[in-house]
Amino acid sequence: MYENLKHIVDTLPELSGVYQYLNQKEEIIYVGKAKNLRKRVSSYFSKSLTSKKTAVLLKNISNIVYTVVDSEEEALLLENNLIKQHQPRYNILLKDDKSFPYICIKNEPFPRIFKTRNVIKDGSEYYGPFTHMNTLKTLLDICKYQYTIRTCHLHLTKESIHARKFKVCLEYHIKNCKGPCVNKQTENDYLQQVNEVRSIIKGNIKEVCSSILKEINVLANELRFEEAHILKQKLQILENYQSKWTVVNPSITHVDVFSIQENADESFVNYMNVVNGCIVQAYTVTYKKQLDETKETILGLAIIEMRERFNSKTKEIIVPFVPDGKIKNAEFTVPLRGDKKKLLELSIKNALQYKVDRLKQAEKLNPEQRTTRIVKQLQQDLHLNSLPLHIECFDNSNTQGTNPVSACVVFKSAKPSKKDYRHYHIKTVEGPDDFKSMQEVVYRRYSRLLEENQPLPQLIIVDGGKGQLSSVYEILKKLDLDTKIAVIGIAKRLEEIFFPNDPIPLYLDKKSETLKVIQHLRDEAHRFGITFHRKIRSKKQTVSSLDSIEGIGEQTKMILLKTFKSVKRIKETPIEELEKIVGKAKAKKIADFYKNSTN
Repeated sequence: MYENLKHIVDTLPELSGVYQYLNQKEEIIYVGKAKNLRKRVSSYFSKSLTSKKTAVLLKNISNIVYTVVDSEEEALLLENNLIKQHQPRYNILLKDDKSFPYICIKNEPFPRIFKTRNVIKDGSEYYGPFTHMNTLKTLLDICKYQYTIRTCHLHLTKESIHARKFKVCLEYHIKNCKGPCVNKQTENDYLQQVNEVRSIIKGNIKEVCSSILKEINVLANELRFEEAHILKQKLQILENYQSKWTVVNPSITHVDVFSIQENADESFVNYMNVVNGCIVQAYTVTYKKQLDETKETILGLAIIEMRERFNSKTKEIIVPFVPDGKIKNAEFTVPLRGDKKKLLELSIKNALQYKVDRLKQAEKLNPEQRTTRIVKQLQQDLHLNSLPLHIECFDNSNTQGTNPVSACVVFKSAKPSKKDYRHYHIKTVEGPDDFKSMQEVVYRRYSRLLEENQPLPQLIIVDGGKGQLSSVYEILKKLDLDTKIAVIGIAKRLEEIFFPNDPIPLYLDKKSETLKVIQHLRDEAHRFGITFHRKIRSKKQTVSSLDSIEGIGEQTKMILLKTFKSVKRIKETPIEELEKIVGKAKAKKIADFYKNSTN
């Protein structure tokens, strides 16, 4: 049991979300939220855990399920809803049934804007819920101090205002209100302010700022600088205000949300039940494909099954596309924008994450599965006749034509096989000719493999474009291997993949595993080749005329260079001084060599 849980924990995403611990009866016994699901859940299984209560909880865990959300606030909301709904045994139960607060724009003349926990269907607008009180307080302060929205509970009808039933209060005198109760502010002006506040609450701050900026420019042109300055202060406050929460409008009273992701053999359907803008149910299920069913067919079947399982009677179902079949007393919605689109995107995100996690779990239990998948993907993307289990890549290195070398790296089952790497000194090519150098190395490599009856690769990768590829292809034809070994070239500038006799390159997705394997081969060949080239250069830089003196070995040479610092000083040093360092015999050989070479 513990091993199964460990596999689940190891493949959890490092994203915000809510996790649920289930017992053997599939009952939820604990619900928690996390900024990072993997770190938080793995902390429960830490060896340093000392809490007895937590130890008892761990003994009863049979399975772990989770839901990914966009932010910590959404995680808090979902956790709250799940605890209320399921009342898990090991959670601290809520002492009251209070929900998180909303901002209400009241349906009344001169609408008030205030905080509330009670959503009343009286035509008023509700925005939220808010999990961070600081965010809510900031918005209400903007309403009060920047837009002078009234806070009194007076019933401001036109009749009562004209009848002068009211008097201004302290809020008017301290300039927190413009006095609509005594007709010092028109209803149109007041409603314009409410519209701006509504846009701010929805997150459309850029539009409000743009409108204020235009007004500032108008006032400045009319030389009304004091009024322009007041608006400028308001603009700065709005620009400084940053709110990064997702507002789920409670007008989305009760909907189901479905999305689907697929791989070759399975489909993953995510279901979310949303009530009053809050996710109260989230679940992802796997369907094994039997007869190559379409997405529309699988999603249609899943919707019917899930709604029966969770006894859902919602009249609206949000989906990414219209599935096969009809649902009695319910309609499908494919949203293009707005809050419903956000809910659909969240469902898609959960389905995709579930798919990734399933793949990680399977590959962790069976590492060969990942290798097989990558190799199959290579074959598919590059249109190869056989699986490229053995791949070789070549790269040349030289410095302005000097010390030319080449490298061959070998990958087996998409992994480096370093014992099969080979270095080559270029022997027959003079000067910096990359094409001929490549031809020489490829010919030497594969003619030898043929002679020794060694296994050939299924794919050759050339670091270069059309020119290098053509030169290698010529050699393969010469060796009668052009139909036995596939060859491609990868150009560095745009990572184009070239094929022989095909002028149009292939562009792979930058995130594709096929391109990553090809890039790994190319980079490994470059690293291996450049390391060898530097080693050759370094060796040649230490060669001197001392190497030409018979009887003077490497150790003697190093002693002389360390003592005299240069060959020139060794030449100019009297034989008596040399004798003190290397002895009479060697000193005579050195002195005679340089004496004869100067003559």
